[in-house]
Amino acid sequence: MVSLTGIGKTDRERMAAIIRGTKGTVSVGDTARILGVTPTDAAKMLSRWTKKGWMSRVRQGLYIPVPLESRTADVPLEDPWLIADRLFSPCYIGGWSAAEYFDLTEQIFSTVVVMTVQKPRNRRPDIKNTTFLLRTVSEKAMFGLKPVWRGQVKVSVSDPTRTILDMLVDPVFGGGIRSVTDMLENYLSSENKNLEQLIEYGERLGNGAVFKRLGFLLERKASDEAEAIEKCYKRLTAGNAKLDPKLNNIRLITRWRLWVPENWKRMEPVD
Repeated sequence: MVSLTGIGKTDRERMAAIIRGTKGTVSVGDTARILGVTPTDAAKMLSRWTKKGWMSRVRQGLYIPVPLESRTADVPLEDPWLIADRLFSPCYIGGWSAAEYFDLTEQIFSTVVVMTVQKPRNRRPDIKNTTFLLRTVSEKAMFGLKPVWRGQVKVSVSDPTRTILDMLVDPVFGGGIRSVTDMLENYLSSENKNLEQLIEYGERLGNGAVFKRLGFLLERKASDEAEAIEKCYKRLTAGNAKLDPKLNNIRLITRWRLWVPENWKRMEPVD
């Protein structure tokens, strides 16, 4: 634990200027620009303030101010979305994190899902006790996004339709296919429902497994959506996909070219 110690007038004025001139996070470059000092001097200042407990290091070269009311510098991330935007940009918040934001699920997920153009080695970094789950996407896949203000920072989050699409691409980002199915049902009963847009997004992304999973789930959970089901069927690609690669998919639904677990084959409700 790092305890807070005293700080002089000059340092207080410098820190105040930095906090005014930044938006939630502070980098060496920010400090050098705002204070008009060299990057080396800026790094030394940030290091000194961190040792005194007035800054908290997130990663090399990146810090967050410690709230005045805090008794220790060992503070959790106040808003992980801001850190994600700073560290993994170009990126957007997606998967279950976006689903939570749009009330598509009542589940609480502690891990933050981030879709990024970067190719990080560590796909599950832990930053100040917050875990991030990263997935690399191409620049052309950066569509269907909504700007959300987090304090003074505008962060991109997948819109409800894109959120569903990403979880159909890989159910792991929705907590598994059972959870994704629940979110899809919530989407279908919400004001955000737009199956035409979902199919359009799917075509734009060019992932054939999406239509196999979506068509199967719609036929199973929303059979009245005949038009959307037919559009999915017409867009089936060759080969067989798995409903959820993490499950024991042992039965083939030939109509949808989809391997599913035994209880899904029977088309019975899943607990």
